[in-house]
Amino acid sequence: MGENSEITSKSYLSLSNWQRRQNRNNNFSAMIPYDMELQRRETKEFLSDLTTRDQRMTLCVITILLSADTKEQLDADTETVLSIGRNRMCQIGVLRYQQIEGLATALPLGPPRIGAVRTLTTESLAVFMPFKVQEIMDSGGIYFGENAISGNLILCNKEKLLNQSSFLLGVPGSGKSFNAKEQITFLLLNTEDDILICDPEGEYVPLAEAMGDLSAVIRVAAGGKDRLNAMYMVEGYGENDPIVVKSEFIMSLIEKIDRGGVGPQHKSVIDRCIAQVYRDARETGMMPTLSTLREKLLVQPEREAHEVALSLELYTTGSLDIFGKQSNVDLDRRMVVFDIHSLGEQLKTAGLLVITDTMLNRVTLNWRKGKRTHVFIDEFHVVFENEFSAQFFSSAWRQFRKRNAYPTAITQNVDYLLDSPQARSMLSNSEFIVMLNQAEPDRERLASLLSISPEQMSYITNAEPGCGLIKYGGSLVPFINRFPKGTKLYDLMTTRPGEGMFAGMTSFK
Repeated sequence: MGENSEITSKSYLSLSNWQRRQNRNNNFSAMIPYDMELQRRETKEFLSDLTTRDQRMTLCVITILLSADTKEQLDADTETVLSIGRNRMCQIGVLRYQQIEGLATALPLGPPRIGAVRTLTTESLAVFMPFKVQEIMDSGGIYFGENAISGNLILCNKEKLLNQSSFLLGVPGSGKSFNAKEQITFLLLNTEDDILICDPEGEYVPLAEAMGDLSAVIRVAAGGKDRLNAMYMVEGYGENDPIVVKSEFIMSLIEKIDRGGVGPQHKSVIDRCIAQVYRDARETGMMPTLSTLREKLLVQPEREAHEVALSLELYTTGSLDIFGKQSNVDLDRRMVVFDIHSLGEQLKTAGLLVITDTMLNRVTLNWRKGKRTHVFIDEFHVVFENEFSAQFFSSAWRQFRKRNAYPTAITQNVDYLLDSPQARSMLSNSEFIVMLNQAEPDRERLASLLSISPEQMSYITNAEPGCGLIKYGGSLVPFINRFPKGTKLYDLMTTRPGEGMFAGMTSFK
């Protein structure tokens, strides 16, 4: 109150001195000047706010920073700002010979170096503070665009969330893969984490190849030279018994190969033979393969064992033996892209399962080294086409989270994804979801599942590419992310026909 009383005393002292001078000049009927009367009234209101309305007095300086390409443009912009201020009874002064001090003051973390301060009550100051705008500015965060409301940067650090599971959702052309590549680039440049990518369309290969020795591209194709051992298993594999988890994986794989399904007898035979081949592997020191498993199945007396062996023939001695032999690829790189673009639609689900299992082994190795891994899986909805693959992937998703891996699922078929109970549970329990432009049926189901208001849904309705809504923990933040064109990174990350690496192409799926 001492400072408040001083302000009031100065105001009334100035008025008393004026009245005293008028009395000495025998001007007893003089009217108090308007500016002094206004000052007294404002001072009384200010004191009333402080004493009766629980306001506080603050000192502040508001600095506006303008920039332009030319001096003429800067002068024109300055006059426009001054004119807007005059129209709203606001006095705006131009800093002369204080541009450096003004720039330092206007910076986000800059100290106030301009001495032109004024007093405001907390109520008046609140007008300049966007308290109703949800911001995400985590220390050590990765850039995800600008806040569509405030224009501030969005910096997300998934480490601060309850869990690090992520989804990236949007219709074709909304910017899903571009957003994922942008995340991957920032992670490579700003962290020491490893990055694993399942790429069903070959979209991430140009970016990986541009990274040089930091990356490796594994091209999984029928008759290809790159091989992955589907039976490979590191120490610590699985949530419980590794043999049981590997059996579930093989059952999922056979389910995709044999549309007739895997019956109880088949499961028993598979489980028994897998246990035998890994027991033999411990004695010989040789990692088993699908070819080893098939040989073991062929010597079993049951008819079901020979049926399973026949199903595995494609992956052992047939055209897809790329999964049935020992691995011959170098996975010890910071960024590894598994390109299954040439695998064919009918075999992509099986390829996704083998790649996911390979990723799980790499994640386990990194976890034992104390290293974090980021896992990106595109066309995520494909793995939920049957019960066994859905169960296996749901288990792998849990293991990713428990082993310091941050999984990100990318899909355009939200409606199809939500039809799977496992996928729906994974989506509803994920703390980080990036939603780009959504089709109408998907919008309705997402709004119901994630409790999104109609106002917030407007940000993912007919949204421009790269713009949408981020669910970050319990917050929903609209964002804008427009990457500058004509740059080397843009050319590497875009999949738009006629741009970047796809210049000259008329279509790209």
